[in-house]
Amino acid sequence: MSLPIENVQEFSTSGSMVLEDKWWTAFEDEQLNILIDSALRSNMDLAAIWQQFMAAKAVVRRQASNKWPQIDASAQTARNFPEPDFVGGENTQLGLSTSYEVDLWGRIRTAVQAEKLRSDASLYDYRIAAITLSSQIASTWYQLLVAKKQLEITDEQIAVNEDIIKLIRSRFVGGQIRAVDILRQAQLLESTKEQRIIFRTNVELLENQLAVLLGKQPQEPLELETRPLPQLTELPETGLPLELVRRRPDLQRSYALLLAADRDMASAVKSKYPRLSLSARGQLRSNNFDNLFKNWAYSIAGNLLAPLFYGGRLSAEVDRTEAIKRQRLYEYGQATLTAFQEVENGVTRDIMQKERLKNIERQLVLAEKSNKQLRIEFLNGFSPYLDVLIGLDAEQQLRRDFLDAQLQQIQIRIDLYRALAGGFETEREIEMEKTR
Repeated sequence: MSLPIENVQEFSTSGSMVLEDKWWTAFEDEQLNILIDSALRSNMDLAAIWQQFMAAKAVVRRQASNKWPQIDASAQTARNFPEPDFVGGENTQLGLSTSYEVDLWGRIRTAVQAEKLRSDASLYDYRIAAITLSSQIASTWYQLLVAKKQLEITDEQIAVNEDIIKLIRSRFVGGQIRAVDILRQAQLLESTKEQRIIFRTNVELLENQLAVLLGKQPQEPLELETRPLPQLTELPETGLPLELVRRRPDLQRSYALLLAADRDMASAVKSKYPRLSLSARGQLRSNNFDNLFKNWAYSIAGNLLAPLFYGGRLSAEVDRTEAIKRQRLYEYGQATLTAFQEVENGVTRDIMQKERLKNIERQLVLAEKSNKQLRIEFLNGFSPYLDVLIGLDAEQQLRRDFLDAQLQQIQIRIDLYRALAGGFETEREIEMEKTR
């Protein structure tokens, strides 16, 4: 089956860095590696999705059992009252029966194939969840690092604002500054303290979120080694669009469901053909335990069932499964287009965010130079303090904005890595392979 998309175009931009399946290693952050490895083992949502996959495998085995004869054993005993004159008043029966449908047209085989493909889709669900979890851990980790750095910057800004208040108060005593300037500086100080409360709250909330993602209680303290923000390398290699289709587990899942729908339709078509079933039965019966194994009988029968009139039920089932197959085809096509969009958006946002970071950095440099000059002019009596206050507030906000922009750049890169990522084997999958 092919994509319902004609003339697939190459991606508009591509980097040169080869992205590993474990995409987070591109950040070269050992603490992040430890966190994600721990989450892949301990996260409860991921463990639940693995059990969903195990249930799907059991459904495949259940469906495959229809290819084998079904054997039943029966036993029955009773005692008659009043007891007869002859020896032994028991009525004892032992029996074995078996039934078997000959898969003449492959109806059972195609049904098994459909369940196997749905089981594969369930495995891809697990891999999708693993990629999602790894991106949640990475995102939360870098949000936490930035929140801590914002807290550090805010503490430094509070110290600067307090020093300036002391300075202007001394100048106020000498009559060189107005009282309103002291009030404005005090307001800026209180505003900065409010920012500190916000960042302290963010740090605690992010630590709680990270603990839960790791499968731990939020009350447990996390032993985390604070690191500098990663220096992002060049853009990753996007590769060819069809390579992305074969690599991404969400597209593999969509394709597996499409193939399963095709097998369901084939099974529905073959249900309109005649069925041949065989049965055999053997039975031991006696009124005396001693003679039980001397009296036995058996029967063998064959049955050919050809559907003639079901009120259109079988044809309706074929139409239903055919419509579902077409639905899955279009869903697969839409999922592919969405994947292409995520890559294109990720590359564009990454390039534009780099430009934005450079712009904010230039603004920050200019603000620092401007404020330095304004302070000199203020101390020499050439500029009013309001200019100093406005410049100081703008500079401090730019420092916070620059950190936020760095975090956005990291988040954009995480999204791009995730859009390009293929499935990777977890410990659960490796253990399952060993037990086969």
